[in-house]
Amino acid sequence: MSIAFTRRGSATAVPAYAAGETSSDEMLIARIAGGDRLAMQTLFARHRTAVYRWLLRFVGNEATAEDLLSDVFLDVWRQADRFQARSSVSTWLLAIARFKALSARRTRKDAELDETVEATVADPADNPEVVLEKKNRDALVRKALNNLTPEHKEIIDLVYYHEKSVDECAQILGVPSGTVKTRMFYARKKLAELVQAA
Repeated sequence: MSIAFTRRGSATAVPAYAAGETSSDEMLIARIAGGDRLAMQTLFARHRTAVYRWLLRFVGNEATAEDLLSDVFLDVWRQADRFQARSSVSTWLLAIARFKALSARRTRKDAELDETVEATVADPADNPEVVLEKKNRDALVRKALNNLTPEHKEIIDLVYYHEKSVDECAQILGVPSGTVKTRMFYARKKLAELVQAA
């Protein structure tokens, strides 16, 4: 239950669903901290695809990414009571995933960061020539992304594919916001150069 306040300031107990909080990630984390398995299943269903894709880009191996995905959500189950809401739940999940992926990469020397960009879904209104042009452009971007440094690939992925803000990127990467901005500037510049050269 959550606590609601009346106009006079006295607290009254209100069920969470009445307050409209049942679907928020933060509410799910609070319920998970209390041992609610259904809340854990809901959070997993909501975020598993994004976290899995993030992990897969890091480790480049589907089986490893699946294992790490399980580890991430196991940590969420164990540490939900430690979540302090200094960032969004999705940012917290990606930070945990990044730590797990970096640890896995350290133990697997041959693992390389694979920044495969999702293929653009063809618009049914596109003619075959436009579809081919989109595929060629996507191939050029994928090739250019693979030629970026790991730090630049990571920042492009967070900003453009996970739509994270500078502050959220800083929290996930564990670096100052200024460093995020600098990496973003140079990553975009290098990416543009690589695409133009191709």
